[in-house]
Amino acid sequence: MSDPQADKPMSSGLSVRAFLFKEWPYLLMLALALFGIAYTSFARTPMMTYWVVAAPLIGAICVLTRWRDAASRDECWRLVWTQALHWAAVLVAMRLMFIADVGRMMNADASALAALVLLALGTFTAGVHVGAWRICVVGLIMAAGVPGIAWLDRSALFLLLAGLLVIAIVAPLYWHARHRH
Repeated sequence: MSDPQADKPMSSGLSVRAFLFKEWPYLLMLALALFGIAYTSFARTPMMTYWVVAAPLIGAICVLTRWRDAASRDECWRLVWTQALHWAAVLVAMRLMFIADVGRMMNADASALAALVLLALGTFTAGVHVGAWRICVVGLIMAAGVPGIAWLDRSALFLLLAGLLVIAIVAPLYWHARHRH
């Protein structure tokens, strides 16, 4: 006897839930990156502490996403150690930027962007190392955030006006389409 539920198409709520369940590690990495990018662009304060905390979290997510693909206990430990060394190197590079002599050469914006560049590079190379293209994409998005922050800095008013224009156009169309059905 066939299952009546199997013949029904999956509702959009279930497919979104399934997508979120499957992709949550990458979405979390992306959320960490986007929050850091947004905060850096608007707060104008050094974000070193945030990136130093985010780096090990992203490293842990890299291990978590590839753990079940490891065939043996040795491969699991190799994954852990290679990612630990990889992210330790990223953190050391970040810390080197903030040594007193180096830190005086950069303002807060430049140092925050440099930390983001290192985190983006670390994320991308971790994705290459563990063979996870989604992690590479997150690294690329972080890297794109660097010039994005500089552009946002100069274009904030323009973006606000463009956003309001889009809302002014889309909202009536959405309202009309919704009430027509």
